[in-house]
Amino acid sequence: MSLPAPILDGLNPEQRCAVEHGAGPAPCPPLLVIAGAGSGKTNTLAHRVAHLVVGGADPYRILLMTFSRRAAAEMTRRVERIARKVLGDRASALSGGLHWAGTFHGIGARLLRDYAERIGLDPGFTIHDREDSADLMNLVRHDLGFSKADSRFPAKATCLSIYSRCVNAGQPLDVVLGANYPWCAGWAAELKQLFAAYVEAKQRHNVLDYDDLLLYWAQVMEEPAFAEEIGSRFDHVLVDEYQDTNALQARVLLALKPNGVGLTVVGDDAQAIYSFRAATVRNILDFPKAFDPPARVVTLDRNYRSTQAILSAANGVIDLARERFTKNLWTDRADGARPLLVSVRDETDQARYIVERVLDAREGGVTLKQQAVLFRTSSHSAPLELELTRRNIPFVKFGGLKFLDAAHVKDMLALLRFVQNPRDRVAGFRVMLLMQGVGPASAQKALDTMTAAADPLGALTALPAPPRAGADWRGFVAAVQELRSGDAGWPAEIERALIWYAPHLDRIHEDAETRKADLVQLAQIASGYPSRERFLTELTLDPPDATSDQAGVPTLDDDYLILSTIHSAKGQEWKQVFVLNVVDGCMPSDLGTGTSAEIEEERRLLYVAMTRAKDDLHLVVPQRFFTHGQNAQGDRHVYAARTRFIPERLLPLFERTSWPRVTPEAAAAAQRGPRIDINSRMRRMWT
Repeated sequence: MSLPAPILDGLNPEQRCAVEHGAGPAPCPPLLVIAGAGSGKTNTLAHRVAHLVVGGADPYRILLMTFSRRAAAEMTRRVERIARKVLGDRASALSGGLHWAGTFHGIGARLLRDYAERIGLDPGFTIHDREDSADLMNLVRHDLGFSKADSRFPAKATCLSIYSRCVNAGQPLDVVLGANYPWCAGWAAELKQLFAAYVEAKQRHNVLDYDDLLLYWAQVMEEPAFAEEIGSRFDHVLVDEYQDTNALQARVLLALKPNGVGLTVVGDDAQAIYSFRAATVRNILDFPKAFDPPARVVTLDRNYRSTQAILSAANGVIDLARERFTKNLWTDRADGARPLLVSVRDETDQARYIVERVLDAREGGVTLKQQAVLFRTSSHSAPLELELTRRNIPFVKFGGLKFLDAAHVKDMLALLRFVQNPRDRVAGFRVMLLMQGVGPASAQKALDTMTAAADPLGALTALPAPPRAGADWRGFVAAVQELRSGDAGWPAEIERALIWYAPHLDRIHEDAETRKADLVQLAQIASGYPSRERFLTELTLDPPDATSDQAGVPTLDDDYLILSTIHSAKGQEWKQVFVLNVVDGCMPSDLGTGTSAEIEEERRLLYVAMTRAKDDLHLVVPQRFFTHGQNAQGDRHVYAARTRFIPERLLPLFERTSWPRVTPEAAAAAQRGPRIDINSRMRRMWT
C-alpha cells in the first residue's frame, strides 16, 4: 500500500518525486532534497514519512532527526494527519510508533542511556547546559591555578567555546586556536591541560555536557560492532535541516548508514548560517558524492510563501554566491511590489520609519504578529525597542535572554539535577550556597565527602550541619531525601522543591513575587513530562524560546510585534518584514569578513532574512549607525555604505526610496533659506 493519488496530487512534481523515492521492495538509495525557502520542505518530509509508514515500513525502525523537539512533535502530528486519510484510526497507533523522532542531541542521549552499562557510563548521568558547563570549566580552571596567571587567562566562556569547537568541528586544538581564537594561541598547552582535567571532572561527577551527547555517540559508532548493531535498528534515517549539521553529526550519520541505503537528508545550502556553532555547509554540498553511486538529488524550487518580486531580489543576492546547488525560487504569486531599499539618516530615523510603517499596516488590517523586524545582532534593535516602548507598542524579542538563564529558574533546576545525580558538583554547589551560613568552603567540604563516598546521598545525610546553617541545612537534607525517594511522584515533586526554595527566593530577590510567576511556568512545563529525568534532559536540550519584557510581557491573546535576530527567525514567515542596518559593517558584520567562507555565510544571512517576507519587504539602510567597535575617544557613529551583497547591477530588483520623504514645499523652503559658500571661506583662511 502507498499514499493514494488524491493525496499525492496535492504535491508538485518535485515534491512527489522526493516522497516516492525508493518505492518498492528494493533497498532505498540515498536521497538529498535541496529545499529552497518556502518550498514546502516540512510538508514534503512529512509526506515521505507517511508514505513509508503506509507502505509497510515499521515506524519503530524509522529514525527522524530534526533541530528541535517541537519540530519533531509537529512532524509526527503531520504524519498522523496524512496517514489517517488512508488508514483511518489505525494511523494513530502507527504514527505513535515514531518512537525515534527528535534532535541529534536528544536521540544521542537516549541511545547513550540504552547502552550506558556496555560503554562504561552510569545510566543515571545528568546533562549540563552551557552555563553549568562553563561553571564546571571555571572550577577546574581555578583548581589548576590558571585564574591566578600573571597574564590574563581566557575566561570560562571562551575556554568552553574553544573546547566545544574542537569537539564539534573535529579539529585539533592548534587549528581551532589559529583559525578562530588567535588571541588565545599562546595558551595552547594550558588549554590542553584544562580540557583534560575538565573531562576527568565530568566523569567524576557523572555528568555529560551538550557536546558529549554527540561525541560519545560518535565514539561508540567508531566500534564496528556497535555501529552495525545501532545502524541495524533503523531501516530509514531521515534528517531535516542538514545544512546546519557539524562534522561530528555527519560522522554519526555516515556511520549509521555507511552505504546510504535508507538515508534521506533535507536542507538548503543557501540557508547555512550557523558556522558559529561549528556547522559546516560542506556537509550538504559534499553529501551526493559521499556514496557510490552518488546520492540522488531532488530540488524543490517552487516557493509558496513570497511574491515573485521578493523572490527575484533574493535570487539575485544568492546567485552571487561562489558555490551552491543551482536553484532559482519561483512562485505563482506574480503580483506584489518590489522590495523597498530605504535610506534613512540614522538609527533613530530607522526606528521611526519602522514604527510608522508598522502602524500603517496595522490600520490596513495586518496585525502586529504578522509583522517582524529582523537584525544581524541582538544589540542592533536597541533604538527600535526604545521607540516601541515610548509609543506603547507591545513586542516580543527572540534571540535575547533565555528563560532558563534567569537565576531563580537555574536555582530550581540545580536542586532537581542534584537530586537526580548527587555527584553533580556544579548543581550541588549552587544549591548549597543558597542557604544562609553555608559558604564556599562548607559546600566544597560536603561535596568532596559525597564524591569520595560509594553512597553520596548517605554521606550527605551523615554530614554534620555547618555551624551557622542549622535548621536550613537539616531542611535541605530532608527535602533532598524526600525528592530522591520519588514517593511524591512526578510532577508533584516539583511542588515539594518549590516549598523548599520559596523562603530562599523571598530572602535573595526583592522582586520575588514577579519571579514566582516564572516558577509557576516552570511547574507547568514540568507537568508535560513523564519523569524528572526526561524533564531535565529535554529542557536542557530544547529550552523555551526567549522573549523580551522591556515593553511588558504580553498575554497570549495580545497582539505584539516580532523582533528577532535573523538566526532565530530561520524557518519563520511574516506578511511584512523589516531588516535593520543593511550596510557594510552590519551585513556583513565587521567580524564576519575575515575569510571568503565567512563572507559567503553573511550573504546567506541576508538571503534568509529576505525570504522570511510573504508580501512586503523593507531593507533599511541608515547613513550613520552606532558601533561598539569604534574608539571610545571619538564619535562611535560611523558612516556606512549599502551592503556589498546588493551591488549596482541588482538595484533594478528593488524600489529605492528615502525617509522622511521631502515634499516639494519643504524642498522649496530649503532653497529659500540662508546660503553660504563654505568652500570660499576655507580657502580664504590661508590667503
